[in-house]
Amino acid sequence: MAKKKSEEPPAEGDVEEEPNFEDPEGYVDDISDEELLADKLAQRPSEADGVESVVVVDNIPKVEPSRLEKLKAVISKIFANVGEIVNAVYPTDEEGKTKGYAFMEFKNAAQAEDIVEKFNNHRLDKCHTLAVNLFTDFQKYKNIPDKWEPPTPQPFKIQNDLYSFLMDPDAYDQYCVAAETAPNSVQVAFWQNTLPEPTELETRESFTDTFVKWSPLGTYVVTFHKPGVAIWGGSKFTRIQRFPHPGTQFVEFSPCENYLVTYGPTPTGQKVIIWDIRSGAEKRSFVADGMSMLSMFRWSHDDKYVARLGDNSIHIYETPLFYLLDLKSIKIPGIRGFSWSPTDNVIAYWVEEQNQIPARVTLMEIPKKREIRNKNLFHVADSKLHWQKSGDYLCVKVDRYMKLKKDKKDCDVKFLGMFYNFEIFHMREKEIPVDSVEIRELILSFAWEPIGNKFAIIHGEANNSNVSFYEVSDGVKPTLVKKLEKKSCTHLFWSPRGKFIVMANLTMGTFEFVDTSNNFLITASPDHFRASEVEWDPTGRYVVTGVSSWKVKEDTGFNMYTFQGRIIRRNILKNFVQFLWRPRPATLLSEEEQKEIYKSLKKYYAIFEQKDRLRLTRASKELLEKRAQLREQFLEYRNKRVVEWKDQKQRRLQLRNLIDTDNLETEEVDEEVVEFLVKEEITLLE
Repeated sequence: MAKKKSEEPPAEGDVEEEPNFEDPEGYVDDISDEELLADKLAQRPSEADGVESVVVVDNIPKVEPSRLEKLKAVISKIFANVGEIVNAVYPTDEEGKTKGYAFMEFKNAAQAEDIVEKFNNHRLDKCHTLAVNLFTDFQKYKNIPDKWEPPTPQPFKIQNDLYSFLMDPDAYDQYCVAAETAPNSVQVAFWQNTLPEPTELETRESFTDTFVKWSPLGTYVVTFHKPGVAIWGGSKFTRIQRFPHPGTQFVEFSPCENYLVTYGPTPTGQKVIIWDIRSGAEKRSFVADGMSMLSMFRWSHDDKYVARLGDNSIHIYETPLFYLLDLKSIKIPGIRGFSWSPTDNVIAYWVEEQNQIPARVTLMEIPKKREIRNKNLFHVADSKLHWQKSGDYLCVKVDRYMKLKKDKKDCDVKFLGMFYNFEIFHMREKEIPVDSVEIRELILSFAWEPIGNKFAIIHGEANNSNVSFYEVSDGVKPTLVKKLEKKSCTHLFWSPRGKFIVMANLTMGTFEFVDTSNNFLITASPDHFRASEVEWDPTGRYVVTGVSSWKVKEDTGFNMYTFQGRIIRRNILKNFVQFLWRPRPATLLSEEEQKEIYKSLKKYYAIFEQKDRLRLTRASKELLEKRAQLREQFLEYRNKRVVEWKDQKQRRLQLRNLIDTDNLETEEVDEEVVEFLVKEEITLLE
């Protein structure tokens, strides 16, 4: 610093000593740079600066220079829907051949992260699966320690005894009853169908917003809420997993309970998400046009495949990665519907008539995509596929016409002279022969016997219909075994074990129980006014009819019957919503073991009857003991009050001017009401 002219130099004795910045002797500098200059070091340049939006795409095909442009076009097309590619570099060797990886820069870091999330492990073709990573992640991978240390083992937790409901020694079934207690608040009670009275297991207030649904094997129960759905299980119905999908309207489980599909609305259509039940991870999602309440997916019986109908195609996805089978859809021009076999990986689909080419029903084996049977159909207006639960038969209901009438623009089509065919495919016979049954009347309902070889049809007028029962045998055309005329029914409900069927009129609430193994004897004809649902229990021993508050607001509740139609229990429940039996998994016994049990049933009759008598005797004894206990409690309480009343006699005489009123007849007493002012207060309000 320059000195002013007016300043004089300091005297020799006034000069200040310069400060000493040297460290004292023995000083140890143990303060790190990060501690002293953390804010400055954080701003220092890094190798990753400017590359946050760069990703590295590995495992791409190694191609010659002549095919490089085509490869770039394919890769760019894959990423174009998610991010905008700013720059792409494909390193090559000395011969100009690509090295199998590429560097791609996107518009921003958010797009790069989306690309990594959606396309890492993306299957490009049979030989190449892309490995997509952020360029900045390489520093993380670089810092992996050389010596691997095994992770700390975590204690194993049993997942809430999910199968405890199968361990009951008497094999009692369970059911749930839902009732709406407030808007968007439904109470659910879980019961065990014990004898002589059911046992309440658990009751949950506000358990769901709308309704509940059991999984196919009864392991889980699903509840619906605004943020999504949740599944519950175990002896105490604890929560197992949550699936965030706001506005979910309905769900479906895969047959083996490995996956859950949720359906919910979006501004552009219906969003569908497939979830892994055990991990809760989202496996695949779709957005469907419109808001159809019907399921768009069909599952194979073993959860290996899930399929949906596309435009002139079937999309089959292979689990657990949910890629298209062989990376492409099955093109089927004119396809209108399809369905999986309940026991085999076979798809049945039908194709409409096109350009004078007849309609066709085809059976296709998956995954080979081999057509194992075809059947041409003529003059087809519509068709529906009905598989028997055992997978032994397939029935194709065909709506046919005698004459077709179109307007000039082919916009309005009218079918004249309608009649109906039932094409029966014998799936277990060689070359799958097909038989046909023709009915000239309007078809109201069709139902296969789940275990057996019969099917039932309601045909004719709505209020004066006929019910025909046919029997299917190998090598013989289906034969009509019984026709019940002038029946007022709209729906058919077979017992899960076959033989017994309920013919229901869900408009009027009338029911007829039929024993098809005993000359189609009508065993009972109960009424349940306004009943709109029928539920068989898994064993086929009980039937429940219900009147839901979704349909009516009065006399809601449910009735329980035996399989022969004898009323067991009537439950009137306010705001009753639904009744659901808990499903059971299939038996582990082989067919031979089951046949042996059927042959030996007479041995067990005496044991069963003895158990029933003991159960009723025990129940009667418990009831009598309970009544006796209540009577003793009442007498004890009464005797105490009598003694107390006698001890207070002198006090009563004093209060009543020595007049004994204990034996006074109240009829001669005049009643007088006296009113007087007790207290008056005045409060000033400021």
